[in-house]
Amino acid sequence: MVCRPVRQKTLTSPAASSDVKGSGSRTSPAQHDGSSLREQLHRVGYIADPDLATALWLAGELQRPLLIEGDAGVGKTALALALARAEGRTLIRLQCHEGIDLAQAAYEWNYGRQLLAIRLGETTDRALVEADLFSREYLLERPLLQAITSEQPCVLLIDEIDRSDEAFEAFLLEILADYQITVPELGTLHARHAPQVLLTSNGTRELSDALRRRCLYHWLDYPDLAREISIVRATLPDAESRLIEQAVAFVQRLRREDLGKTPGVAETLDWVRALHRLQFKSLPDDPGGLMATLGCLLKTREDRFQMEPRQIQRLLDGRRDGVAAGTSTGVASHSND
Repeated sequence: MVCRPVRQKTLTSPAASSDVKGSGSRTSPAQHDGSSLREQLHRVGYIADPDLATALWLAGELQRPLLIEGDAGVGKTALALALARAEGRTLIRLQCHEGIDLAQAAYEWNYGRQLLAIRLGETTDRALVEADLFSREYLLERPLLQAITSEQPCVLLIDEIDRSDEAFEAFLLEILADYQITVPELGTLHARHAPQVLLTSNGTRELSDALRRRCLYHWLDYPDLAREISIVRATLPDAESRLIEQAVAFVQRLRREDLGKTPGVAETLDWVRALHRLQFKSLPDDPGGLMATLGCLLKTREDRFQMEPRQIQRLLDGRRDGVAAGTSTGVASHSND
């Protein structure tokens, strides 16, 4: 039987310097707010408002994790994807779920390979010691350790942290505070480059104060009319401009209804994409033409049956009150923001 050694020494990641705090400002001294980052995100198709861009920029400058809370579908996960593209970084994603543990999130030992090494050692004259089996070559890296040992700066997305339990949150504190992971058999592994960490939460449970204290915070709400139109146009440039304006205005009114699950930006994009594929140039006057597409927006049985043709007609009639005409002005002012 091979016992695991417990070592107290501190290690760095391969070819790494443990000086994480000095590893990195990515911006010139002249850059003093998030406007440049906002433009970078815009170029890769993510339309961020100034408050979000500033929070994201500050998280990078201060090398602090950013906790982003908001309803499902408002663009939290998409922000991490866009940030990685905008800065030319690798995105490492950890999808949290109930019961997630250390082996799934950080690392585990390759027990099969260790057992094979033991059996091979029995056929040779060389005696194996514990250090031979608990070395880096037998360590399977999961997302958290991958981010810590990355040779290049990366973006670490810890998605839906609220789906994990408090014990897992406690394990994250060392990583979020010091960008390091302690492996008892090897020591403490420090990051060569502090990853830019984004945590997302849909608010299904309250997060611990200890985790919140280690993060900067931003609440991401549904976008206003002008910004959502800009988002859809950037994502679906082939769709008719009139269709986009009318569809987004429809969804904005739909969100004010008493729904079990409010449609997010992701649902808006799916719906406009579906309407475009069906060759709609604008929303029809007859609600019957839209009923078959509502599955893109309404994701529960109750919501689907609540939206009868009469309610859809009422929401469609709203665009005859000058909504579409006012939309163009709103987009123009947004584009000059």
